[in-house]
Amino acid sequence: MFELENECIKYAVIGDPVAHSVSPAMQNAGFMAAGLDERYGKYHVKPEDLAGFTEFARHNLYGFNATVPHKSALIPLLDEVAPAALAANSVNTVIVRNGKLYGDSTDGYGLESALQEAFGLEIAGSRIVMLGAGGAAQATAFEFVTRQAAQLTIINRTKSKAEALAAHLAGKSTALTALGNDETALIAAAVENSDVVIQATSAGLHENDAPPLELELLKNAPAVFDMIYKNTAVLQYARSHNIPCADGRGMLLHQGAKSFSLWTQRPAPLAAMRSALDMALNK
Repeated sequence: MFELENECIKYAVIGDPVAHSVSPAMQNAGFMAAGLDERYGKYHVKPEDLAGFTEFARHNLYGFNATVPHKSALIPLLDEVAPAALAANSVNTVIVRNGKLYGDSTDGYGLESALQEAFGLEIAGSRIVMLGAGGAAQATAFEFVTRQAAQLTIINRTKSKAEALAAHLAGKSTALTALGNDETALIAAAVENSDVVIQATSAGLHENDAPPLELELLKNAPAVFDMIYKNTAVLQYARSHNIPCADGRGMLLHQGAKSFSLWTQRPAPLAAMRSALDMALNK
């Protein structure tokens, strides 16, 4: 069912869809800058074919990344999963060694590094508002409570999903609040009292997507980070109101660099990877 495009490809990204991914450009720049012969490809893997792909990877690859919708579904197919990734119920990086599959998550590290780079923000002691409670939010929310954020407010169109995520994260020192999109007064207060607002929904992936909430609620945000690396409605609003903001390319860069290091056991060539990523996104 799955075949190597060529013998040099030993790493890949999988997803459904995956054609839009710029990870191959970024990772291949890293491999070339590091003087490694291996290359990185992409595979369109539908949910019903995920088990088949993991067996293919077990015998043909050295590692792979997983994106939507596979980050949770992968877990039972792996031989071992890092405790933090298991607790977050999310794997985005798989290392293949001696026919065994080891799962980890670099999403939280990627976001933490991007927030530090964009805003000088340290997670410990910070007050964070997160829009969304789905797959993209889960691993990063777990990172926030693990890194001892003071406050995490989770806002979601379906409040019960925000409440379920907050309940899953409970037990750490972080104060947790779950809100529905219609609780506008509470949202406005949380935004104003935060250190950063993080957009973690899929809103903005497509040109005509509606914003994840009423944009005026962001008017007093101290900073806005959108995980999507496009010019979303949230970012347009932030820029037009002179709110410090950043898109998701920094997160993609740093989570990819961490994956590179997990696979190769060497530091990632960050400058080369950043340059290739910017070039791919600006085409």
